[in-house]
Amino acid sequence: MRPTKEHAISLDYRVEFHHCDPLGVVWHGRYFEFLEGARAALMKSVGLDVPEIRALGHRMFVTEARCRYMAAASLGDELRVTAWFSGREPLIRVTYDVYDVTTERWCARATTVLATTDAAGGLIARTPDAILSRLPRD
Repeated sequence: MRPTKEHAISLDYRVEFHHCDPLGVVWHGRYFEFLEGARAALMKSVGLDVPEIRALGHRMFVTEARCRYMAAASLGDELRVTAWFSGREPLIRVTYDVYDVTTERWCARATTVLATTDAAGGLIARTPDAILSRLPRD
């Protein structure tokens, strides 16, 4: 497994029928659902769940998402999605590994970049101090 930060969060998923395309492999777009689950758990682990972000007077949105697929996962496979913070400023970067526990292969590696806005949706160029204070340092 690729080295991750101490604060990393892992979630396990079982590949279900509705995750698969007609060829019986996980449809590429479903990986982003798995990533989102891991990112939400990671944010929650540092006190940045949606209610906390809103209470701070902010909102967040994904400005960039990249995923490199390396092996297909299939119906019934067990996937482990690990997420960790890999950047804090000027924007928050989250890195992910998707590992197929069943086949012992890496399925994907990904990153997402999150920007912060004020409560009205105005973009903030740098991650605000109130959010930075909750994020782990490198």
